[in-house]
Amino acid sequence: MDCLEVTPEFARARELWQRGEFWEVHEVLEPLWMRLEGKRREVVHGLILLAAALHKARTSPTGGWRNFAKALRHLEGLPDIYAGLDLGQTVAEVRRALEQPGYHPRLCLARS
Repeated sequence: MDCLEVTPEFARARELWQRGEFWEVHEVLEPLWMRLEGKRREVVHGLILLAAALHKARTSPTGGWRNFAKALRHLEGLPDIYAGLDLGQTVAEVRRALEQPGYHPRLCLARS
């Protein structure tokens, strides 16, 4: 599995992300995360935590930033473009949403 985007879980998570249903993104990605190993597992863990950050920020900005920091630790050392995803741009989008409540971040795929 080179690209995570081809998995049914990721496809569903992306739909939920676009609708702003960030807790549900977390729930959908968790079974995928449990099956993976190595760097792909870290990517999915990081995405779960980014979604959790966006969910938590609705009620606790501090909690949102805390989950964001956890996500960065899982994504640290990975290239910006990895497994079909644009991790660098996705992280930037989530950071912007945490800084500017009301901004809807994109979950970015790598451009071919």
